[in-house]
Amino acid sequence: MLAACGGASGDDGNVNAGTVGTDSVTASVTGTAPRALNVVFVGTSLTAGLGLEPEEAFPARIEAKIDSAGLPYTVINAGISGETSSGLLRRLDWLLEGEFDVIVLETGANDGLRGIPIETARQNIDSALGRIRAARPGAAVVLVQMEAPPNLGAEYTDAFRRMYAELGRAHGATVMPFLLDGVAGDPALNQPDGIHPNPEGAQRVAENVWAVVGPVLETRSRRVDAPLVTP
Repeated sequence: MLAACGGASGDDGNVNAGTVGTDSVTASVTGTAPRALNVVFVGTSLTAGLGLEPEEAFPARIEAKIDSAGLPYTVINAGISGETSSGLLRRLDWLLEGEFDVIVLETGANDGLRGIPIETARQNIDSALGRIRAARPGAAVVLVQMEAPPNLGAEYTDAFRRMYAELGRAHGATVMPFLLDGVAGDPALNQPDGIHPNPEGAQRVAENVWAVVGPVLETRSRRVDAPLVTP
């Protein structure tokens, strides 16, 4: 079940249908499965699904793929519109109060749009990854590659792109290729603002995410479930 509760706002003060409240983050899943696992998607309006119905946002589409694959995960959408990497740090302690086995971190898109200095974004994401590792050393971490707009110049955009691979290596995170690969710049796959995917674009984004996150979830579930198998 996709947790989709209000009560949190981003740097721009917007609250989206895809944001998640404390109760949703900390909720336990009960049922017949031998072990219930949580995957939390932390991100900006791209994760929250700005302009989309909750079931159209890519985390909900990943949930459908999880269900089809028979994997024992609950999906938690913790995306917030307008959030920068600085905003992520401000709510990270609250997020870390919840239980999760896999965290998919989509951050930095708004830093790039605002031309925030690369070193500031790098320090923020580095700090976030370090705190996640310290609080949840056993969790799998996926860091989503984002891109800066080309109008900021090649030096900025190249450094922005390299930042993700370097931070991923430093913290042992799986780095996913550009979230909007095949979607960015295509009017047929985006809303009128040219930034946020429409339902068709969100489906393409979900395919991008699943190509990386799906194997991580499968590997993680096998590793967690293995001790529970009896002869």
